[in-house]
Amino acid sequence: MRFLRSLGPAIVVAAVVLGPGSILTASKTGAQYGYGMGWVLAVAVLLMIGTCALSSRLGALLPGTPCDELAEGLGRPVALFVGAIVFLIAAGFQTSNNLAVAKALAPHLSEGQQGWVPVAALLALNAALVAIVYRSRSLYRPVEIAMKGLVGLMIIAFVANAIAVRPSLPKALGGLVPKVPEGDVLVLLGLVATTFSIAGAFYQAYLVRDKGWRLPELERTFFDSVVGMLVLGAVTFLIMITSAATLSGRQGELATVSDVAAQLDGLFGAWAGIVFTVGIFAGALSSFLVNAMIGGRLLADGIGKGGTSEARWARHGTALALLAGLAGGLVGHLQSGGGKLAPIVVAQASTILGGPALAAALLYLSTRKRDGAAVAPRWMTATAAIALLVSLGLAARTLRSLLG
Repeated sequence: MRFLRSLGPAIVVAAVVLGPGSILTASKTGAQYGYGMGWVLAVAVLLMIGTCALSSRLGALLPGTPCDELAEGLGRPVALFVGAIVFLIAAGFQTSNNLAVAKALAPHLSEGQQGWVPVAALLALNAALVAIVYRSRSLYRPVEIAMKGLVGLMIIAFVANAIAVRPSLPKALGGLVPKVPEGDVLVLLGLVATTFSIAGAFYQAYLVRDKGWRLPELERTFFDSVVGMLVLGAVTFLIMITSAATLSGRQGELATVSDVAAQLDGLFGAWAGIVFTVGIFAGALSSFLVNAMIGGRLLADGIGKGGTSEARWARHGTALALLAGLAGGLVGHLQSGGGKLAPIVVAQASTILGGPALAAALLYLSTRKRDGAAVAPRWMTATAAIALLVSLGLAARTLRSLLG
């Protein structure tokens, strides 16, 4: 219990990154490439560890929030630009979260209920979260507790599936050896985008400040970042190799969330399909409120009014992000008859286009001074530079893929 209490901000980030897009993209990667792309996930996790550790250090050592520091050094318009980018990324994630909740419910509803019940559930869920945003005195502590519980639920669900499936450990370890992928790599871009979340890493600095960690807790921030991101990587890897064992080489495209659950159900009975659905639902809920908080708070902080998660304008921004995601989710659900897997994957991959700006901001902040010295060691600054290069390369490749 003491170990769990020592963790916090990085587990919250891991929870928001382990959303439905990450779960579905990992499943599709395993189905398309088998065990062979574990190395792609490993690279993404290493980048996530480095950038989260840097962001944690910035939150503990810098006197102001990241947007405050950007405004002081580069001007308020730059801070507003960064906040707006994060808000748009969060809105995209919220759309896929709403679609995933609708699809998690669909397999358990009759044909006549599949149209209106998910709509009613989404309206009720978002209304409840908006009420929580405005009525809660403090948001960080309850969110941290809830995220630890939901991450634990996801771990139990996908470990149970893996026990039933028994994926090949030698093949899984062999997939950590780099190899050139063949065919369409959009799903791999989605895997990187849903694991290496520069927006999540950027928000780590805010969570560290909310936790109250400053200079005396500097070592703890690094430990927290490593453990949290290893949990993220381990769960994603487990999902990917389970999918490789059950879905690789099978006929038919994974067009919907139901397709994934149904194929598992056909192999292992109703239990496996239900467990997978529970995992999807937990993934959506784990990222629902925190993702909206990221977008809303960064937007408010961009204009200089979001220093804490309890600030009035941070709450307004969070509610706006929830409503934007609800609108996008309802449109997607009603147009597609329940939400296809492809729009979720594309939505997650497209968020990577905002990555270069956030990576550049993180790189700049790593050079800020405290007591006459840079707040970050050289290896962290180098990690931010690598993250910027990777973000630029992925953005260019994603644009080409999306344009055909």
